[in-house]
Amino acid sequence: MAELTVRQTAIPGLLVLDLPVHGDSRGWFKENWQRAKMIELGLPDFGPVQNNMSFNATAGSTRGLHAEPWDKLVSLASGRILGAWVDLRPGESFGTPFTLEMGTDQAVFVPRGVANGYQALADDTTYSYLVNDHWSPRALDSYSYVNLADPTVGVRWPIPLEDAIVSNADRRHPPLAAAKPVPLLRTVNLLQMSASL
Repeated sequence: MAELTVRQTAIPGLLVLDLPVHGDSRGWFKENWQRAKMIELGLPDFGPVQNNMSFNATAGSTRGLHAEPWDKLVSLASGRILGAWVDLRPGESFGTPFTLEMGTDQAVFVPRGVANGYQALADDTTYSYLVNDHWSPRALDSYSYVNLADPTVGVRWPIPLEDAIVSNADRRHPPLAAAKPVPLLRTVNLLQMSASL
């Protein structure tokens, strides 16, 4: 049986988790989120407050690339995807892509400001993600986007985008050259604040 592992990628802070899946004649079981074990292996203690699921009825359903103002842990309840991520945080890694074909035995930790997208490679694919902030319409103002077909990002979608199911909004996202960087979170040093009072 595989062990739980956490590994780095080319995008700083974007982590791939290999999840042990226990199967028998009834199906399978996995620990999709196990705070103590995952933090011990290097996952940030990101404090999820909401769990979202996206059901994709047909292979070729493609979503993204969206960078939201929160961290997320993405995984699958069923099916397979090609996951794609692009760093939209200011700095040297801006524009760095990473892709991974994944099933139910993996998860990916996506830090705030890294654009996320995926293509369902099987019918009835259910994509799940934990986030550490509640969604609201106001949050949309903090999103940044990159076009799924941008050649400078170079995602090789297994099902060509002209044959894929993509929303009109996702087809209209800007190229990387026009994407707005997602500002880093400002942290407050409580010791410095109390000393200045």
